[in-house]
Amino acid sequence: MTELVDGIRAGLRAAADPERAPRMQAYMKSAMPFLGVPSPAVRSITGAVRREHPPADLDELRAAVLDLWDAATYREERYAAQNLLRYRLGTGDPALLPLHEHIAVTGAWWDHVDETAHRIADLHDAHPADTAAVVRAWSRGGNLWLRRLAIISQLGRKDRLDTDLLTDVIEPALPESEFFLRKAIGWALREHAKTDPEWVRAYVTAHEDRLSGLSRREALKHL
Repeated sequence: MTELVDGIRAGLRAAADPERAPRMQAYMKSAMPFLGVPSPAVRSITGAVRREHPPADLDELRAAVLDLWDAATYREERYAAQNLLRYRLGTGDPALLPLHEHIAVTGAWWDHVDETAHRIADLHDAHPADTAAVVRAWSRGGNLWLRRLAIISQLGRKDRLDTDLLTDVIEPALPESEFFLRKAIGWALREHAKTDPEWVRAYVTAHEDRLSGLSRREALKHL
């Protein structure tokens, strides 16, 4: 997958904007520098190179993603690695769960975790029982970013969302003061309120004394 990875790196560097890069790094509070390539351009570059040098199978996809991710010197390379996982070859395959976990743990920031949540949502649809068991374990573990990932892992599932699972993954985070967990709880509930507002109202009422003010405000924001 050298041609795929090298092509993406070259494309990103060709699109670099040194004036934009410091602002992007400051906004994301990132220790890793930016090239200054906007997200739409990262997606466009990744897609174009992938069409020219498509991975033949899951192993090649995994290798390319890991190369881009682990050897990244600029944050856009990590965004490109995650973009490669958007395509059909990597969608809903449980063999990639360790890779998604690796990205969340080593990325250790909301932008990488929130993007990974889409891939876990695909897995919920393709392998609901096995994926539910994994995210329940994440929600009770010691890693903040896996706990956040567990809470937001059903975003976008609408009427396919498993409310018992959502309740279970929120439960361990209810006593926590951590902003990223409280925000995740509110976000997950707010999104589900678009599909089932009565369920969300009932949940908030039942947990009134345990939900943080932030989580409650987010959950009820559009109700």
